[in-house]
Amino acid sequence: MTGAGDRIELMQTFVRIVEAGNLSAAAVQLGTTQPTVSRRLQSLEQFLGVRLLHRSTHSMRLTVDGERCYEHARNLLVSWATLESDIRGTNEEPEGVLRVVAPHAFGQERLIKPLADYLKRYPRVSVEWLLHDDISLQDFIAAGIDCAIQVGEIADSSLVAIKLAEVPRIVVAAPSVLAGRPMPQHAMDLAGLPWLSLRTFYRNEVFLHHVQTGEIQRLSFTPRLSTDNLYALRTATLEGLGVGIGSTWILVDDLATGRLVQLAPQWQASPLPVNLVYPYARFYPVRLRRFIEMIRAAVPTTLHG
Repeated sequence: MTGAGDRIELMQTFVRIVEAGNLSAAAVQLGTTQPTVSRRLQSLEQFLGVRLLHRSTHSMRLTVDGERCYEHARNLLVSWATLESDIRGTNEEPEGVLRVVAPHAFGQERLIKPLADYLKRYPRVSVEWLLHDDISLQDFIAAGIDCAIQVGEIADSSLVAIKLAEVPRIVVAAPSVLAGRPMPQHAMDLAGLPWLSLRTFYRNEVFLHHVQTGEIQRLSFTPRLSTDNLYALRTATLEGLGVGIGSTWILVDDLATGRLVQLAPQWQASPLPVNLVYPYARFYPVRLRRFIEMIRAAVPTTLHG
């Protein structure tokens, strides 16, 4: 006979199969094999006496009974997790795997220290640290992502978004780009220079605002180089390929040594919000709750430290 613990495992596996989209992805997320996942699905179907999924070589879809089972299973798992949390109390030790998405540059550099502090504090947690500059709700569900740190405006209203800070952005170039020209002071002085684009945030035009008056100036250009990576933009700027707009935190050392100079310093691009985002749920595991607490405290310091 299937015990209560086994039934919970079977339901967890079924829910993961549905949300991951296939058995292989579910197996990866559960840290097991596809045959094991398939056996659990068959055991649940045998226990309930119904077919839960229609499967073919290239597709998988829920049966009518499967749809009902999925909704009930999700609710039961949330209730069970809530019960565990309440019984264990607020001092419950975080454990398990936390899956986090972070932007490439920010996730490689400024967030590693607070991540290390988190892992040292909670030794029973392991983290999958995935670097992407954008992720949708569908990506969250399919990959089993717990949360993401995103730079830029959040377009998906189906996600919880906690604003952590803002990233100041400035206009920079290597001194060689000026080629003997006077230092640009007004936004329009930048119009005749070669430009580089960071496609994630600007492509062939930028809007700069005056830090004191608030005046806004639009600049259009054809970029010599376009990239979706902040590190690539910084390196291209250091090579003297053109003018770029980047986050202050990644440029500060280059400015201090003179490898780059800030152009038209009274004119800046609007700062970008940094948000922590995650899907809505009635219950969040303690490992996620502790990570949220840590990242809310750490991000403002990492941007200015």
